[in-house]
Amino acid sequence: MPSTMRAQRLDTTTLTFEVTDVPVPEPGPGEVLLEVAFCGICHSDLSLLDGTFPAMGPPVITQGHEASGTIAALGDGVVGWEVGDRVVPAAGRPCGRCVHCSRAQYDRCTALQLMAFAYDGAWAQYTLAQAAGLTRIPDNVSMEQAAILADAVSTPYGAVVHTADLRVGESVGVWGAGGVGTHVVQIARLMGATPIVAVDLDETVRQRALDLGADLALDSRDPDLPAKILDVTGGVGLDAAFDAVGLAVTFEQALASLGNGGRVVGVGMSGEDLGLGMSMVFNLSRKQARGHLGYSVADVGVLARLISTGRLDLSRSISGVVDLEDVGEGIRRLREREGSPVRILVRP
Repeated sequence: MPSTMRAQRLDTTTLTFEVTDVPVPEPGPGEVLLEVAFCGICHSDLSLLDGTFPAMGPPVITQGHEASGTIAALGDGVVGWEVGDRVVPAAGRPCGRCVHCSRAQYDRCTALQLMAFAYDGAWAQYTLAQAAGLTRIPDNVSMEQAAILADAVSTPYGAVVHTADLRVGESVGVWGAGGVGTHVVQIARLMGATPIVAVDLDETVRQRALDLGADLALDSRDPDLPAKILDVTGGVGLDAAFDAVGLAVTFEQALASLGNGGRVVGVGMSGEDLGLGMSMVFNLSRKQARGHLGYSVADVGVLARLISTGRLDLSRSISGVVDLEDVGEGIRRLREREGSPVRILVRP
């Protein structure tokens, strides 16, 4: 085991970063050390870089929270895992102190610590992870696809299956069919949703959504958008709408597209305020607005099995790979939406 490694380090005060040598961390009790295979670049990483989302931990931190890798060392008390196991670490860890954690309801933790925000992430050659948050990856699942399970796919899965409680045959709209929304489309199709409407500004993204299972792809600027959604849903509106962008305009457009009793699920995040319109209209229509964050560790295992058995294909989600030394180039490509990427991966 080397004593030092290469890692991206962000100064959260100046919002500048560099790839430099740092000590290889040692796993504590209940932890493992992972040798990172790949780690995704997410829009939330960009939000930390530009100061939209504040850091939650030390002033200098390693980014990257969508990782795959192999176990390189075990901390004290870790059982059921061995060096060399192929795994995905959870992108967050429960606080262990709140009322829900005291009841072992870790997925309801009120002070969840987010990887790469509250503690060091995986834009590095090695990273630490709690053994309790690991998911074993089947041998026939590529480490590239495994990496994005930790957020880009599991968060949409949680939004569709848990927060929206989607049922077979329900109609779905997805606002923003990029890194998160494209997987909402795929998972909604797996769940038997029909029809599925993708809404995005980018023609390339709309075509990709159609290729991956959407029945209709519309431009959010289309003045006939409400009429087209009513037409495809038989005049009743959507049962569920997912806002994968998080802007006021996308949330409110998604909300307006719902039928009576429909629910809008906020998945994307920004600093903008959201509105529900007139209380009389909102209440009489019995619409519901639900916020969503994250997933349960078990969800990653479900998704890994879906890939392993050929039910879910994420090959089109890997839009490119950059070496760790070139992480700045990957960030630029995502920020500028060069090639309409779903996920760009960092390879240490």
